[in-house]
This record gives sequence, C-alpha cells and structure tokens, in this order.
Amino acid sequence: MTASLGLLGSGRIGGTLARLAVAAGLEVVLSNSRGPETLADLVAELGPRARAATPAEAAEAGDLVVATIPLHAYGELPASALAGKTVLDTMNYYPQRDGRIAELDTNELTSSALVQRHLAGSRVIKAFNNISYFHLLDLARSAGAPDRSALPIAGDDPVAKAEATRLLDALGYDAVDIGTLAESWRSEPDAPGYVQPYFPAGRPEGMSGEETFRWLLATPGTTVPADRVRELVDSAVRGPAGGFVDAPGL
Repeated sequence: MTASLGLLGSGRIGGTLARLAVAAGLEVVLSNSRGPETLADLVAELGPRARAATPAEAAEAGDLVVATIPLHAYGELPASALAGKTVLDTMNYYPQRDGRIAELDTNELTSSALVQRHLAGSRVIKAFNNISYFHLLDLARSAGAPDRSALPIAGDDPVAKAEATRLLDALGYDAVDIGTLAESWRSEPDAPGYVQPYFPAGRPEGMSGEETFRWLLATPGTTVPADRVRELVDSAVRGPAGGFVDAPGL
C-alpha cells in the first residue's frame, strides 16, 4: 500500500498532486531542481504530512515516485535512487520547449519509453499527463461518486499498473489501462483524450488567450468517465509527436 509519495518536480502538476496526496492521507516528499529551501511556502501550506528534500532523497523516500519535470530534463532524474521503484511519468513532449528529440519526432519511441530507457531499473507508468493542473484538482472525487472522472495510464509492468491504479483511486480518479508504453502516445498532445475533454462547455466567444485561461481557472471542469476515456483513446490516430504545444497549465 502506498503510504508516501515522492515528487521529482513541484510545479503546477506536482504541487496539485501533492495537495491531493495530503488530502488522501499520504506523506509527501517534495523536490525540485532549485533546492528544498525554495519549497518552504508549499510545505507550510500542505502541513505536517509534507516535507522538502533533494530529488535523490525524494526518490528514495517515496513508496511511489512522480516525475513531473520538463521532458528535456529527463536525464537529470536520479536513476540509481529510483532503481526498483515505480515511477509515474507526467511528462509530455513539447518541441517548442524541449527542443527536437529525433527518436520522438520519428515516432521510434514514445516519450515515456525514452524515460524508461533512462530509468532502466525502474518501472515507468505514464499518468497524469492528459489533464490540466486546475482540472486535476477540481475534478477529483471519492470512490463511487457518480461524477467521478477517469485518467489513462500506460506501462509495461502489470504490478506497477496496479500500484498506479490504487494511487489514482486514492487521489480521486478511476484509471483506464491504455496499454504499454509504446501505446502511451494515445494520451499525449494532439490526441482526442488530451486536455480538451475535461474543459468546461460554453466558453464565451471573443476571449483573448489570457481571458480564456482565467475563465478556465474559474469554471468547473467536465466529468470524463472511464467509458468515455476508453472511446477517446481507441479513436486516436498517431501523428507527429508533440503536436499540440499550447495547452494552458501543462
């Protein structure tokens, strides 16, 4: 059973997962690239279940570990400290931010397969990559709630998938198994199940980008149940990697 969650990266997605984890009764160990002292405000907000550490310390402390950093920095993930761990990978490939990565541009690998190659001693699960941070917080529901949403997961190890499914359940989501890491592109940018299905309906016309972002922050998201996630995933057609790069909050 997961009692502690290590976070490698504590930005928008990482901070949101930390909030959900603390609310679920988990211990949280946060880290970033700038040092534990820079996380003092977030730790104070989260309370006694949270503490800050270095990435290696967070990796070692977590029963499960979430890697939520820009993809171009995946090589900085502490492979030795993560050996034997299940690592949930929230990262997406955005070429405008990450630069071009040839193996992804040619679809030779998915981004999570690239991460798995670096973390050869770990079990990588793609998760939490297809929803904006504000809807990740807003749409979390207790088990059995009629308006509970689902999120896709992908991975090569069935035990790790089961661990990830239990974590999602604790944090407020059902999990939809979409296959191996080679199939994880089905939840990545430009896929039908990426970000947009969770957006609220009825966006007013004529908004600027900034106004749209403020509206999204203030408006509850749309419930996307497991059967709808499955439909969206199954309808995906693979195109160029990193196709959609301007999703707010990711």
